[in-house]
Amino acid sequence: MAAVLFDMDGVLVNSEDYWVDVERAEIFPATVPDADVDLAETSGMNFREIYDYLDAEYGAAISREEFVQRFDEAAEEIYTERAELLDGLHDLLAELDDRGVPTALVSSSPHDWIDMVTERFDLEGSFDRVVSADDIDGASKPAPDVFAYAADEIGVPADECIVVEDSANGIEAAARAGTVVVAYRIDAHGDIDRSPADEIVDSPAALRDCVLELAR
Repeated sequence: MAAVLFDMDGVLVNSEDYWVDVERAEIFPATVPDADVDLAETSGMNFREIYDYLDAEYGAAISREEFVQRFDEAAEEIYTERAELLDGLHDLLAELDDRGVPTALVSSSPHDWIDMVTERFDLEGSFDRVVSADDIDGASKPAPDVFAYAADEIGVPADECIVVEDSANGIEAAARAGTVVVAYRIDAHGDIDRSPADEIVDSPAALRDCVLELAR
């Protein structure tokens, strides 16, 4: 394999643990108070598209502006104070760099959220490309658009890219893009469908070993 594309939320940082709590307890009840939404329906989506989805499926009780403000406020706290970096990430990126394997951070989050993570954890310049779903004129995960775009940006065919993803929508998107998919199992997502993945790992050490084996 010639390149590795890392999702951010739930992979590079354990932010999904906190996003699940905030969405379940605060944001979703305010947005669709009469609906019992399975968070797996929207995991991996760009948060602006989450609003469109909730409004179309259930009818939103708050405005888009209020919804965006709630997410932005939660994001600042999660990324600057609460989330922690994947154990061993700096060493993994250094090993891939030594092997000449290009890497990309590929996220549904907007660039200002991504910047909070890269600045806080000294990751600026650690990836060959940083791609947000906001960069593309295409559909959000589970559509393959963001991974197809990232592969093109990094100059490697999608079928020669490894994607590390944690959410059901992200795993499906990476598989539909034709990449080799490593599913990172985290508690926040519970027993989701990971069957489209080529490999499933459940710890930072196992993730590192799997990626380095595939990237030989």
